[in-house]
Amino acid sequence: MKISEIMQTDVIAVEAETPVKEVAQKLVDNNITGMPVVKGDEVIGLVTEADLIMQKAKIHIPMYIQLLDSALFLEDTAEVEEDLNKILGMTAEKIMTNQVVTIDVDDTVENLATLIEEHHINPIPVTEKNKLVGIVSRADIVKLLIRE
Repeated sequence: MKISEIMQTDVIAVEAETPVKEVAQKLVDNNITGMPVVKGDEVIGLVTEADLIMQKAKIHIPMYIQLLDSALFLEDTAEVEEDLNKILGMTAEKIMTNQVVTIDVDDTVENLATLIEEHHINPIPVTEKNKLVGIVSRADIVKLLIRE
């Protein structure tokens, strides 16, 4: 079976200059785990929930002690706020995966499953003549199993 038979053609993508906060909002609003970063209709990267989480993991969370109904911070919270503002000020281009794996529209579902397993990626942009035409994910393979 060809990728064209299972791919989603209504692709949600972002431009390289899209702010990280907007990227996160699109992921949440559309209940997706990742999306292509494009320049025109060319895929230049992929941004996923994992990319956002890795940025958040770099934030130093201050220690505090809960005392009665208030919190006593043992460190300066200004540093945390500064880190959060840096992340929110970043763009998709700064956090995206540059070495994006794509699959051709005429490729097979078997090859898709192999790519997902070998590269531990999800979703995968679908291209035709190097132009973005769709997207596929593990969920699309699962839906195929239900149909068969």
